[in-house]
Amino acid sequence: MAHIDAGAELDPVHPVALPERRAAGLTGAEVAQRVARGQVNDVPVRSSRSLTDIVRANVFTRFNAIIGVLWIITFLVAPIQDSLFGFVILANTGIGIVQEWRAKQTLDSLAVIGEARPTVRRDGTATEVPTSGIVLDDLVEIGPGDKVVVDGLCAEADGLEIDESLLTGEADPVVKRPGDSVMSGSFVVAGAGAFTATKVGREAYAAQLAEEASRFTLVHSELRTGISTILKYVTWMMVPAALGLVATQLLAQHHAAKDAVARTVGGIIPMVPEGLVLLTSVAFAIGVIRLGRKQCLVQELPAIEGLARVDTVCLDKTGTLTEGGMDVTALHTLGDGDEAYVRTVLGALGESDPRPNASLQAIIDAYPDSEQWRCVESLPFSSARKYSGATFSEGDGETSTWLLGAPDVLLGGDGDGDSGSGSGSGGDAVAPALAETERLNEQGLRVLLLARATRDLDDTEPQRGARPAALVVLEQRLRPDAADTLRYFAEQNVRAKVVSGDNAVSVGAVAGKLGLAGAAVDARRLPADRDGMAGALEEATVFGRVTPRQKRDMVGALQSRGHTVAMTGDGVNDVLALKDADIGVSMGSGSEATRAVAQIVLLDNSFATLPSVVAEGRRVIGNITRVATLFLVKTVYSVLLAVLVVCWQVPYPFLPRHLTLLSTLTIGVPAFFLALAPNAERARPHFVRRVMRYAVPGGLVAGVATFVMYMIARHFYTGPGSLDAETSAATLTLFLISMWVLAIIARPYTWWRVALVAAMFGAFLVVLAVPALQSFFALRLVGVTMPWTAVAVAAVAAATLDLAWRWVDRRFPG
Repeated sequence: MAHIDAGAELDPVHPVALPERRAAGLTGAEVAQRVARGQVNDVPVRSSRSLTDIVRANVFTRFNAIIGVLWIITFLVAPIQDSLFGFVILANTGIGIVQEWRAKQTLDSLAVIGEARPTVRRDGTATEVPTSGIVLDDLVEIGPGDKVVVDGLCAEADGLEIDESLLTGEADPVVKRPGDSVMSGSFVVAGAGAFTATKVGREAYAAQLAEEASRFTLVHSELRTGISTILKYVTWMMVPAALGLVATQLLAQHHAAKDAVARTVGGIIPMVPEGLVLLTSVAFAIGVIRLGRKQCLVQELPAIEGLARVDTVCLDKTGTLTEGGMDVTALHTLGDGDEAYVRTVLGALGESDPRPNASLQAIIDAYPDSEQWRCVESLPFSSARKYSGATFSEGDGETSTWLLGAPDVLLGGDGDGDSGSGSGSGGDAVAPALAETERLNEQGLRVLLLARATRDLDDTEPQRGARPAALVVLEQRLRPDAADTLRYFAEQNVRAKVVSGDNAVSVGAVAGKLGLAGAAVDARRLPADRDGMAGALEEATVFGRVTPRQKRDMVGALQSRGHTVAMTGDGVNDVLALKDADIGVSMGSGSEATRAVAQIVLLDNSFATLPSVVAEGRRVIGNITRVATLFLVKTVYSVLLAVLVVCWQVPYPFLPRHLTLLSTLTIGVPAFFLALAPNAERARPHFVRRVMRYAVPGGLVAGVATFVMYMIARHFYTGPGSLDAETSAATLTLFLISMWVLAIIARPYTWWRVALVAAMFGAFLVVLAVPALQSFFALRLVGVTMPWTAVAVAAVAAATLDLAWRWVDRRFPG
């Protein structure tokens, strides 16, 4: 089809005339010159932290600094055995760096797959290039859903509307005309056009924001915030306890300086739950790797956790529950319409849009264009308007204007009963058209109305008085995995809300086929106030005729009722809702704008991947909650032991080597395996409260029992070597209690969990049985009275701990 320049006056709210000629863009030689001068879009867009950032984040931490200083002191004044804790920290930090580096490589490789490739016009030919391949003065073509990646000036516009809300906060799209500026970070919501790049690389307005938004960021998450809160309180407890311990061991006790230093360090080191932060990062990183293998790009770490906490998921029908492709299954002419003429009109409408959506593409595939018709001006499809249009100069010289879109929208404003000549039959066809549309919608079919307009496209309401000519029936293909995925969410008590711009009856029919019960609600009848809308959302499940702004309002209304909301979508009309949702999930084939604002991108476009993301998040949250209890029980009993030692003015019962051995066998090794184990437990809020309600009583029982045993041994043993015997009895007591804590945390038992606990217990027995290891760890049980007393004290403590935790479960349910 040929386009002619109608010489129409450009207006911010009016359609534009289509240009006859397009600019050719830069030549190959001009591009090469700009590349040589460095005028390229060289902003590094990374999906993860650099290796330097990873190393810095894992090495230069507050607790590593404390432990590092203590390690150096111990290394200089004490045997190598007492410096083992430093080597363990080095190993743990190394593991964290390696795991996050692996996650970075996974993310970077997936980001390349999902990276958008803008279209630039060079030598008169449209070519896709990487974002980094754009040079200064390039002519960049844009269409619906495309993100503006560099700053520029509009050179061509065909009904071009750009949403700049992510930059300015203004949700209303801005109509662009040639000469207007376009800013990077905005995106196209309707129409098409081209702009000349005026600022590239770091000079672009949103370059810094775009780079930061696409990084592997550590944004807000309850898990990380909770751990930070715990560490803050631990620091407050640790400082006075450590100062008192230093004063007691170095000043009040008359032991050799080296032994006093070693025991002081031995009391401070276990107060630091340094492995908890590390293990959380490792668990997240491994989760990213696991999901990456399933073609799921997690753009922000806490997104894994966030989706696991979601209790409401809003689903856009098109592209999420249904596949992108559509087929024209029937054409129903209305009144005395001529089917051959209607086919010609549809073919012309298809050719008039350079960037057709899925519905129009199906029409293009079904009806070829007529070379005799020429498009004078066009009105591109807008999700807010819900129809498109074009004015044609027909082969016989007659001019006609046609609209194609939602029947209830095009006919809903028909209040003047215009009638006249043409292919339609005037107002008499309105009622039959709506009735037929409703009947087809009830079958889950999508229906578009072709209507002949009686007003110009630049009219404020071009649809008023339009005469219906035909109904175009399209059928969407349901995703084969959609029903199973919705069933999974239902089983997990996650409520699904279908939110679509399509006809409510049609959406309801599709939802019904997928097993979602309940009548569909027309969103145009929803209350405008937030409370009223929230109430309606609580009651219904399926919503049709939802505008982009309503989608955003729906997310806010659900959040106002305390819901954690996930929003899925692939179209540009979903962007605002995706941005405001707690978790935004985009399809890989969706628009660049949706992929830019979503935390999770399903690169294989498979809705069935979402259960894997939920399961991975629950594994991380549930397991970190488990292992956090192990770490914090140690912190609590270490602080308590330090306080008791200061109050009783006795030597600290342990050397660093003893607590290194205990921490490795009862916390370090088991926590690593438990943190990576399967866990389908539903995520629950209040992480800090749920962890501390177990850690505090557990630490108190362990600390008191160990100190009691230590004092009993001090009264029993006398003479040279008595301190070593007392330490050994206290170590046995603390190990047995810690093993009981581990045994409780490891529930429910599986063969590998039982084997893990048994292996840790067996390793300690080996240390007690092998003379060389006894000497290395300074552990030697003397006689039988105190060892068996230690077992008895540990048994009483274990029973007390079990009762205490049962009481906590009843008194403070999680």
